[in-house]
Amino acid sequence: MSDNVIEIRNVTRRFGKKTALEEVSLSIPRGGVFGLVGENGAGKTTLIRHVLGLLKAKTGSVRVFEMDPVRNPVGTLGRTGYLSEDRDMPDWMRIEELLRYSEPFYPNWDSSYADELCKVFQLDKKQKIGTLSRGQRARTGLLVALAHRPQLLLLDEPSSGLDPVVRRDILGAIIRTVAQEGRTVLFSSHLLDEVERVVDSVAMMHRGRVVLTDSMDHIRQSHRNVTLRFSEPQTKRPELPGMISCVGSGLEWTFLCNGGISDLRAAAKRLGAQIVNEKAPTLDEVFVARVKQCDGCQ
Repeated sequence: MSDNVIEIRNVTRRFGKKTALEEVSLSIPRGGVFGLVGENGAGKTTLIRHVLGLLKAKTGSVRVFEMDPVRNPVGTLGRTGYLSEDRDMPDWMRIEELLRYSEPFYPNWDSSYADELCKVFQLDKKQKIGTLSRGQRARTGLLVALAHRPQLLLLDEPSSGLDPVVRRDILGAIIRTVAQEGRTVLFSSHLLDEVERVVDSVAMMHRGRVVLTDSMDHIRQSHRNVTLRFSEPQTKRPELPGMISCVGSGLEWTFLCNGGISDLRAAAKRLGAQIVNEKAPTLDEVFVARVKQCDGCQ
């Protein structure tokens, strides 16, 4: 059995003249939380729809549990939980009716676990879906996605438009799902600070392309924000090894670099500058710098 739950190889997808995905390749390992980040329209939802088998790859290949999700939807969807941003559910149903309706689709449905989640999410099974708040709808959608204890949980912008309390509940459920049962979570979001708190690995998407994929630990270790102060004003931008972005003027310049701090200190010394501030960047800072670098290369 492969160590990867999802294998995506060289997938390109176009809708008319618009390129939604361009030569996308990703490997998502078993266990842990994998974040898919990018601005709205970056291609995240299109990629997830390929994983679900709702779209067929025109070029390249998609494998979920080593199967083609288009050719074998029963083998893949029966082991997959899914929560979308729109949380589309029939308003006329009560929560208990939605659970009874959903149960036959999943051979591993756990009614006791569904009841437990109802209590955890503070949901009344007698309540009609049409009367639920946005937060309650999100919790209900997550309840249905988790009740059959899926091996793979796909969350497409699950906390978009929700208040901080509900977002915290959803993130907490994601963490428990992985920590307690060793499931795999693919978590798509444009809220990078939220992603940074829960993911083990991340892929950054921009205009249908993957601009960086790595573990969060390695991203934190390999990227540094450094501010240099020179003894004399610099008339042109200084160059540092692994430089991704640079802002400043005159005596002081701030860089985001991909590289070890020892190499950066040595480079600063060669330039005759002093490092006056040095810290690990946020995921948002790395993403913005990578995107600008990508746009500059086009």
